[in-house]
Amino acid sequence: MTELRGPVRIVGTGLIGTSIGLALGRLGVVVELVDADPDNALMAERIGAGSRLVQLEPQLVVVAVPPDHVGAVVAEQLRQTAAIVTDAASVKAKPLTDARALTEDLSRYVGSHPMAGSERSGPLAGRADLFDGATWAITPHESSDPSAVELIRCLAEACGARTVELSVADHDLAVARVSHLPHLMSALAAGTLVDAPKSHLELSGQGVRDVTRIAAGDPRLWTQIVSANSTALTGLLEQIRGELDRVLVALSKEEAGEELTSILGQGVSGAVRVPGKHGAPHIDLVTVLVTIPDRPGQLARLFADAAASGANVEDLRIDHSPGRPVGEVELAVKPASVDQLVQVLTERGWSVHR
Repeated sequence: MTELRGPVRIVGTGLIGTSIGLALGRLGVVVELVDADPDNALMAERIGAGSRLVQLEPQLVVVAVPPDHVGAVVAEQLRQTAAIVTDAASVKAKPLTDARALTEDLSRYVGSHPMAGSERSGPLAGRADLFDGATWAITPHESSDPSAVELIRCLAEACGARTVELSVADHDLAVARVSHLPHLMSALAAGTLVDAPKSHLELSGQGVRDVTRIAAGDPRLWTQIVSANSTALTGLLEQIRGELDRVLVALSKEEAGEELTSILGQGVSGAVRVPGKHGAPHIDLVTVLVTIPDRPGQLARLFADAAASGANVEDLRIDHSPGRPVGEVELAVKPASVDQLVQVLTERGWSVHR
């Protein structure tokens, strides 16, 4: 039976590499930290992600470097150690192709991709719980040893993730849909704000914040990611271009309603297919809006009062009102909980709207 015993060598101590080290540290696994930037490795060591001085042969090597360098580092680790090697890159075809050009035996290599991250980067952004409940894709190729695949599954589960196994090509198309394309769309939307007058930006609400949030990612890193997945992205972008043409044609007509309704309805149909909490199927929720003073302790009081109603808050969002010392909290709950939640919050002095 395959078992993760360690040591585990992590090459690359940015957000993902450091977080893997911190997660494995919860289980007492010995982790060796390696980074081309010694300051990054030192910082990751200081926050408890592992040690730079482990002298033992690793059982597993995790390559967590930028996509352009993954294949070369994978091949190097395969040559230098007898360990099983994986990587954490968000694209899989390019690293596999690059590694194959540098070494013949890839049986000990299995690609993988933890579907978790942050707009922040570097070792100080690392968190031991980053992968708890997240999906971790495992992408074996045709010559991957089955025992290597199982060890990567053990790694993901040790870090708190659930695993899904995909082919390399299917993985890259999937992440193009759910990660890379949304990032590009977010960047394009945010780019229109660069030259916007201040008076326009003062009207910003939660909608524009939601759409542009992920555009804050490191442009250099994302250039590598989207370039490495150009084949899958190109097809999706061509599809989007076709839909944009439909929107432009519809807007040029005096009677654009039916066409626009069709396009917007397609968006609704796609949005409801996104899995809900814990990967469960999407469920319809009711939003309860609560006005909250911008003072210390108010959010904690609201959560305590919501809990007292017996309602389980499935999701929430906070919107700050421009020019006013208040905010608005949107509590998303199941329909059966709405009446009791509204009643209890109103009784306890909150301004509540459905």
